Amino acid sequence: MAELREIVEFADALLSTKEIPDYPGAHNGLQVENPGVVTKVACAVDASEAVICDAIAKGADLLVVHHGLFWQGVRMLTGANYRKFKMALESGLAIYSSHLPLDVHSEIGNNVLLAERLNLRDREFFHDWKGVLMGIRGCYDGDFGQLRVRLGEVLGGPVVACGEDSDEAGLVGVITGGAGSEVEAIAREGVSTFVTGEGPHWSFPLANELGLKVLHGGHYATETFGIRALAKRIANQFEVENLFLDHPTGL
Repeated sequence: MAELREIVEFADALLSTKEIPDYPGAHNGLQVENPGVVTKVACAVDASEAVICDAIAKGADLLVVHHGLFWQGVRMLTGANYRKFKMALESGLAIYSSHLPLDVHSEIGNNVLLAERLNLRDREFFHDWKGVLMGIRGCYDGDFGQLRVRLGEVLGGPVVACGEDSDEAGLVGVITGGAGSEVEAIAREGVSTFVTGEGPHWSFPLANELGLKVLHGGHYATETFGIRALAKRIANQFEVENLFLDHPTGL
């Protein structure tokens, strides 16, 4: 059993939550509080209705997510939005969200953990956004086809590829989630292969024209690493149970 306040302070300090800029709908930090006690931590990529139902059914009193409750901006408390808040409040489920602070973290971030799993060497941070280095790049000792297969193994699902298997993978840049629209900026930074979750249709023809190879592993699939690691850190620090709620979107 742990105090919610202490867990929030721990997570905010670990992730530098108050210092890292983010998109307007992120609202990183504690989004819903509970009466103050935590015995079980659930983690998930999205604070969807299905996830909240699952967390409550499994006895969690803290849900830690990557995409929080306010991604679509201010919404009326009607329909599914009403049901989510009602369930959380009535069951005593606190909800904590961390978006970019979790993506870019040097130890438990989505980017660094995926880059490690892909066996990239000589890794370094790159791609500045509002003073924050958004991604990880490093060298891959193999061709593009081998990297494509490895990414599929790591993510446990299909990979969409823009490039020839026989090409060298070279310098590989990793930015998880929906960074596919950044292909032009990524190419300017000397990256040969860009690994991300998803992107718009036009990004593949443009990548071809730029000579940039691209691998899309899925927005959801590329962003399960950090949230698992964060929940584990919290659980170990406060000696509470933790579990991962897997609700893939297929995107």
